[in-house]
Amino acid sequence: MLLTAGGRRPHVPMEKVAFEGWLESVSTTFLALSDQQRNQSLDHLISLSGAAQLRHLSNRLEALLKRDFLRLLPLELAFYLLRWLDPQTLLTCCLVCKQWNKVINACTEVWQSVCRDLGWRIDESIQDATHWKGVYLKAKLRMKQLREEDAFETSSLIGHSARVYALYYRDGLLCTGSDDLSAKLWDVRTGQCVYGIQTHTCATVKFDEQKLVTGSFDNTIACWEWCTGAKIQQFRGHTGAVFSIDYNDDLDTLVSGSADSTVKVWSLSTGTCVNTLTGHTEWVTKVHLQKSQVESMMHSPGDYILLSVDKYEIKVWPIGCEINCKCLKTLSVSEDRSVCLQPRLQFDGRYIVCSSDLGIYQWDFASFDVIRVIKPQQDPSSLSLLGFGKVFALLFDNHHLYVMDLRTEVTVGRWPLPAYRKSKRGSSFLPGVTSWLNGLDGKNDVGLVFATSMPDHSIHLVLWRENG
Repeated sequence: MLLTAGGRRPHVPMEKVAFEGWLESVSTTFLALSDQQRNQSLDHLISLSGAAQLRHLSNRLEALLKRDFLRLLPLELAFYLLRWLDPQTLLTCCLVCKQWNKVINACTEVWQSVCRDLGWRIDESIQDATHWKGVYLKAKLRMKQLREEDAFETSSLIGHSARVYALYYRDGLLCTGSDDLSAKLWDVRTGQCVYGIQTHTCATVKFDEQKLVTGSFDNTIACWEWCTGAKIQQFRGHTGAVFSIDYNDDLDTLVSGSADSTVKVWSLSTGTCVNTLTGHTEWVTKVHLQKSQVESMMHSPGDYILLSVDKYEIKVWPIGCEINCKCLKTLSVSEDRSVCLQPRLQFDGRYIVCSSDLGIYQWDFASFDVIRVIKPQQDPSSLSLLGFGKVFALLFDNHHLYVMDLRTEVTVGRWPLPAYRKSKRGSSFLPGVTSWLNGLDGKNDVGLVFATSMPDHSIHLVLWRENG
């Protein structure tokens, strides 16, 4: 027998036919073994293997054990599985390899879903997954800013020489009415005063492109022309201060709520009183004119509805051509008048929302049933409603603004406020842009968030900070 210098037999390759026969025999025997015997056999073979065999074994095992399931699955099934992952895991998966990044970035529904979870409004017509991934990253940053009190910034408007009693915001413009017998129109973006006209002491204001309508502590209402400052109409008839007004040009109707506990309906063009609505026993601090969007036994979609609010009740009135207008419904949160309503109201034609000392109440306008009561983490009696949407609500107390996620009723952001004058009538503070309350979209989180009058006669503004 021939031996090598080390005393080992030289390696002589087995003939192909003999090798194939041997391999078949070994395979048959191996398959007949138990799992434990198979493992022992493999351990023995590994111990006999050299570097070339171990390297070969490693390469083959990696391919067998680390199969890329995302690459092997049909794309529809891969998308379905990805929808179960949380956003952070999805972003981590994007780093695994180019193929995973490509698949995940192509899944539009996944990114739309995580955006929706953050309170983002989704445009279903946009099917570009890369777009929605970018929106998610921007949304994630904005929500982080809200949590860390970094989403907003502040500025001031200075120009009045006496207390500012009334504020109204529309399309980037803020109107202020003051005890200095003037009303001013400001561009919120630039902080510049666009118009300034001499008026009476304004308790409430509302404007459009051509005119300004003011309600006053002198019991009158006036309509002014912006470009000339001229008074073009005056409305006399209330015997108490006028705290709230609303109007509709198409109806030629103006409505007003007063400290004399009445609501008056006026012809906007002639200044004549069409009707006086009675039934309130407290100051009427808010009137709101709006089309109904739902149907009930009392109203149909398209009918104009007037809501009026005092300290304890919300009254619902039909507004039309009829003179004898009767109250359709009276809403309250306590029969014995033990619970006060806050001087804010929201009505979009479908739901009535008002905050109270017990929490935020939401009524369904079709049935007038209370469908929701939200009791914030903060003391409800000190909290006021600014805006209520499908996704978020904007609230505030003496110290902070609060952004609440209405799906969880959890505060997701807040912002500190300076010491300000909180009017019991709710006219010296107001929200700005409110479309984001129905869901952010990366475009509506700009502009004014909140405004209030300050003891030094300035107006304190809270604005969205630019999202990086």
